[in-house]
Amino acid sequence: MWHATEARAGAGRPPPFWAFAWAGGQALARYVLDNPQVVRGKGVFDLASGGGIVAIAAALAEAREVTASEVDPLAIAALHRNAAANGVTLRLTPGDPLAGPPPIAEVILAGDVFYERTMAERVLAYLAAGRALGAEVLVGDPGRSYLPAERFERLAHYAIPVPRTIEDSEVKPTWVLRLG
Repeated sequence: MWHATEARAGAGRPPPFWAFAWAGGQALARYVLDNPQVVRGKGVFDLASGGGIVAIAAALAEAREVTASEVDPLAIAALHRNAAANGVTLRLTPGDPLAGPPPIAEVILAGDVFYERTMAERVLAYLAAGRALGAEVLVGDPGRSYLPAERFERLAHYAIPVPRTIEDSEVKPTWVLRLG
């Protein structure tokens, strides 16, 4: 999917990062499915949803409502298709949620968002504001360089198989973390 989308989009477009289920998102989705009580009956916001793996897991774990956020129009199209293929309903918030205040949600989920310094700073401020409003904030992260680990409590660890062409190994040790 990654290569096909990249070829169709043509030169000058950013790579379709949403076309791959990154290790942080996979771990977070697994955690939600293994621990459905984390989201069951609650309003959930999935930050930087990509193709929707975490949002879909939350819906399958019986969250009351799941809002997925995404900036890329191609990812939004994939989100709709993936939700339909999994028989779940998601609300979609297109655009950059980091430009405004965090949503009123009981749980905020974010998979693999600490991959670049400026993005990590914006994301942390956003997640901390959501936490201050009372949301439980869970993050999936495979040890990205800009993860502020001291701000998080480790909840679970997974060994996530990944393609070597995208990551630096075939398996990424990945943590699910709670923002303190």
